[in-house]
Amino acid sequence: MRSASGTWAVIADLVADTVAQSSALSRDEAVQAMSAAEAVGRMLVAAGHLQQHPITLVAGKVHCEITTVSGTAALTLEENLDPVPGAAGADDFTIHLPSPDPLQEQVKAAVDGHARLSDAVPPAPETKVSNSGSLIDREALRRAVSQR
Repeated sequence: MRSASGTWAVIADLVADTVAQSSALSRDEAVQAMSAAEAVGRMLVAAGHLQQHPITLVAGKVHCEITTVSGTAALTLEENLDPVPGAAGADDFTIHLPSPDPLQEQVKAAVDGHARLSDAVPPAPETKVSNSGSLIDREALRRAVSQR
């Protein structure tokens, strides 16, 4: 159990450590972006918005959704605070902040304060072509049945 400020500090470190894996990106820039969003981030944490709406870090192929848990559920879950692997090849990153109704103006002000922050809906994670499409090849199945 952490305060909203403590929770935001942990989230900021997670984002910065993930971005720092890339030699083309600056950990300091991630820290600056998270600092620009700190006031609204603490509000998002305190109001429970990050339980339903994640902060999303997009850095190259990394698509990291960060949520919080509070109350008794927080006592039973194990935190995952390790940097997300895979950002080593990233040459750009964006931190997408959720923009729930009561805090839209504050989120917009934070986003306007740093180029790496966005209130836009994050892009869908990249998927491998081999994972797309039908799992069953209906034509091959028909041919196999008709040949019997």
